[in-house]
Amino acid sequence: RNPAMRSVAGPPSAPWAATACTLVACTAMLHPAAAFSSIPTLGGRASLLNSPSRGFAVRTNPLALGTSLSGPRRSSAAPALRMQQDPNGKPVKDESRGEEFVDIGADAQKRFAGPPYTEDTISGIPISKELVQLFSGWGVIAAAVVAASTIPGLPPSAPMVVTFVLGYLAIVFEDQVDINKSATALMMGVLCWTFVGPATGMPFKEVVHALDESLAEIAQIVFFLVGAMSIVETVDAHKGFSIVTDKIQTTSKQELLVITAGLSFFLSAVLDNLTTTIVMCSLLTKLVADSDRETRMTLGGMVVIAANAGGAWSPIGDVTTTMLWIGGQVTVAPLVANVFLPSIVCTAVAVGIEAFKFKDSEPISVPPAEESIKPRGQNLVFGVGVGGLLFVPVFKSVTHLPPVAGMLLSLGALWSITDRLHGEDVPKLKMPESLKRIDTAGCLFFMGILMAVSAMQEAGVLKSLSEFLATLTTSDAVLATVIGAASAVIDNVPLVAAAMGMYSLDARLPDSQFWDLIAYCAGTGGSMLVIGSAAGIAYMGLENVNFGWYLKKISPSAAAGYLAGVGTLVLQNKLLGTAAVATATAGTAAAVANSGILF
Repeated sequence: RNPAMRSVAGPPSAPWAATACTLVACTAMLHPAAAFSSIPTLGGRASLLNSPSRGFAVRTNPLALGTSLSGPRRSSAAPALRMQQDPNGKPVKDESRGEEFVDIGADAQKRFAGPPYTEDTISGIPISKELVQLFSGWGVIAAAVVAASTIPGLPPSAPMVVTFVLGYLAIVFEDQVDINKSATALMMGVLCWTFVGPATGMPFKEVVHALDESLAEIAQIVFFLVGAMSIVETVDAHKGFSIVTDKIQTTSKQELLVITAGLSFFLSAVLDNLTTTIVMCSLLTKLVADSDRETRMTLGGMVVIAANAGGAWSPIGDVTTTMLWIGGQVTVAPLVANVFLPSIVCTAVAVGIEAFKFKDSEPISVPPAEESIKPRGQNLVFGVGVGGLLFVPVFKSVTHLPPVAGMLLSLGALWSITDRLHGEDVPKLKMPESLKRIDTAGCLFFMGILMAVSAMQEAGVLKSLSEFLATLTTSDAVLATVIGAASAVIDNVPLVAAAMGMYSLDARLPDSQFWDLIAYCAGTGGSMLVIGSAAGIAYMGLENVNFGWYLKKISPSAAAGYLAGVGTLVLQNKLLGTAAVATATAGTAAAVANSGILF
């Protein structure tokens, strides 16, 4: 290891070992008696004793990992009767025992894997057992990081990579770990940045400067997301989307699948994949009832695939195509001509697979009709909201300011209009209430993921990965396909940035098949995992979709569409040639550009 790096990082083992030992020791000393004390049996009904000093029946089985201790606390004295509630909230008497109990909620009942406990029972359980399990997990992570930093032969960035992998696994198994993915992502992002200095040998001031620049870029994306979600939420509060949903009368799952995917595909080329996903997922809540949530989640997954594919062929549809466009790797007409058909095939294959699954299925459960009274300014708010989203790329093209500036301008305009429309009479229709209803946790999750990725980019991990991939094959198609698949795990922005840095325009000419493949693969490859794209992350928060469900239900269709699109692009170029394809459709592309879609 470089001595300079060692001097920055300090002695390789002692501080890490001391930290880990201290953490384990503190965990063991934290209320050791209570940590191993007897507590209520899981899955069994714990009767309340009449003695005020006994808050719960004493058993010997330990709590399961992740048991929730939240909930309103009641007096520890046991009254004569306690009520149990069924899932509908109605009191139910336990005739078999001749006793009555209190159910603290469906979530606690589910996580205790058995009949309900009383509120007094739950609130009286010592919390040290939970903390021991949590701190033990942290201790294992610390030990793994220590090993990565002390084992000879490993690169200086090994602790960062270990931290990212373990954090990624915690996000994947969020339900089993029972820690919100946003908390994991934030910790992972910050910890990855703590290893940038030791991994690169950069002075402290340079690391801080790099972090400042990274946070500035991340903040633009996060505030863009906040602005788009707030505008959509305000339009929804005014029932503006009913203007669209009222036109969609079908109850066929197959028909609705095709309609939503088609809208998402073309809307993404005008807006971007992130905003399109937010808008379309909001529309789906008006078309599919909560009782048919599985169908709505599937339709939302197809929205992610279609939005990512639609953004791949438009210079403003995805941040990676925008990067390639600004960098000179692609130009508008050839990009549209060469990537449009593969993007269509990608969407069509995925939609076709899911439509086959919907064959002979029951009609869609439609949400109950909303109140007939329309909020004041419904049409105005809908027009200003959607118009403001469409205005963002126009504002960027005219002023050359980042998209977040146009989004915040649209947000401020709609905020002003709703304030003047409603005053103090209907606060729920105003922007402050919309800001309370957006998925803040999802925004923080997005921030944590981007912080971790930017740390690995700063440390050179992603560039090393791209160089390694380049050594595996000399085929542009295979290389671009692998990069696209990697973008399902790692953010596509640094991967595309690394590819742009690795291959000059002299080695890979502008508008060549390689750059078309990069644009397509980086834009659509992220659909294969729910956390592989900004659209997927937004959908994950809006529909509360977990990683495992998406991997099982949507990923196979996304992978099939992705590979079909790659094959279409390669075959298209072999049969017609890149220049011939561009020339054949240049007139159409120019007409689309002149109409304002591509600005």
